[in-house]
Amino acid sequence: MSRNLASPPTDSPAVAPGTGSDVALTHGLKQRHLSMIALGGVIGAGLFVGSGAGIAAAGPSVVIAYAVSGLLVMLVMRMLGEMSAANPASGSFSVHAERAIGPWAGFTAGWAFWVLLCVAVGLEGIGAAKIVTGWLPGTPEWAWVALFMVVFLGTNLASVTKFGEFEFWFATLKVVAITLFLVLGVLAVLGVLPGTDAPGTTHLTGEGGFLPNGSEGLVIGLLASVFAYGGLETVTIAAAESENPVQGVAKAVRTAMWRIALFYVGSMAVVVTLVPWNDPKVVEVGPFYAALNRLGINGAAEIMNVVILVALLSAMNANIYGASRMACSLVARGQGPARLGRVSSGVPRTAVLFSSVFGFLCVLLSYWRPDDVFPWLLNMVGAVILVVWIFIAVSQLILRKRLERGAPEKLVVRMWLFPVLTVVALLAMAGIFLLMLREADTRNQLMASGILTVVLATIGVVRQRRSARVRA
Repeated sequence: MSRNLASPPTDSPAVAPGTGSDVALTHGLKQRHLSMIALGGVIGAGLFVGSGAGIAAAGPSVVIAYAVSGLLVMLVMRMLGEMSAANPASGSFSVHAERAIGPWAGFTAGWAFWVLLCVAVGLEGIGAAKIVTGWLPGTPEWAWVALFMVVFLGTNLASVTKFGEFEFWFATLKVVAITLFLVLGVLAVLGVLPGTDAPGTTHLTGEGGFLPNGSEGLVIGLLASVFAYGGLETVTIAAAESENPVQGVAKAVRTAMWRIALFYVGSMAVVVTLVPWNDPKVVEVGPFYAALNRLGINGAAEIMNVVILVALLSAMNANIYGASRMACSLVARGQGPARLGRVSSGVPRTAVLFSSVFGFLCVLLSYWRPDDVFPWLLNMVGAVILVVWIFIAVSQLILRKRLERGAPEKLVVRMWLFPVLTVVALLAMAGIFLLMLREADTRNQLMASGILTVVLATIGVVRQRRSARVRA
């Protein structure tokens, strides 16, 4: 039987250099996969654990911090959704930055995000291993991380459908957990949950008031909340391999507002209403455990450990996927080593393997060089997500005008009040950078991330000029 000439070969480069299409990648993600990836992408370990630091700093006003940063994320996702619906690509914002600004911008945004995802894979593996070794003391953490890596390496090497199925069930568990928490929390706040009394505004106005640490505490809470939203971008990467990329992106972006409001702002409001903001357990074991414990729910610690473990494993799986697709897209556009761009049976297997190995190397560095190299690595990716958001906003400003002139029918998703809200978002990001300069920890992150960005941008510019000379 003759082979269909319209299909890509079994082992081929992902795309022709200079294009944004993904001709060799399959469309194995169903709409239910994409919907749940979008839904579950909002619910990560940053919400379950990291939010405790924001509450400790800002007190009850952390609700305002999450609402403000949530509005910024909504604007960013709307901009990204507009571009991704018009031009779905597994390189997502990297492809958009290349088309709008130039190859150097696509190179910088793409590889910076790849490094961020790979480091995050290592961190999530370490966090998951700590939970398991708490249940099974005496077992080595590194062995559990290696096991998790092998499992998710397998799911990502097999097919995009296998990845989607894992994420579907991981996300389902997270959504069910956070929904049950919100239902129990609201019932407790209203005083209709058996065995509990309505707390009223006791914890919102007592213990120093709504702003116990003043504007300084609110600023720290705001910075903590901004970085808790990382991971939403993965849905626009995954959309390129879905059955209906344009409709999938449009639906995911349009539901982003209520997801952020419900899961982040809603859960923070429930926590600070039920639990005193200065309760040590909020930071020590996490705000959700503290709230469940306050409600007298038996086994609250183990329940939250299971939920956090699922969130961490889900993030590992999604970040290996996102890193491999970003690397594959970059190579396809001539922005990286050609070997990383090989696609077998619709899967960029070399990129999957390389991204996983880099992530596991970060884990080993946490054991080998915990006092110098590993902290430097963490600082280096600390503010990368803000750099990516800036590229998204600038790209949208440029591409929107081009689309309106050349292909207005592709504007399935439109940025609200363009260009006003895009400019407002850019100013807000600049404001966050200034706030980061005020705090010692975030200042170090900003500087290290700035160095990474400058180095990548310099390499990108040199490559772009060299390519231009070759073509000339």
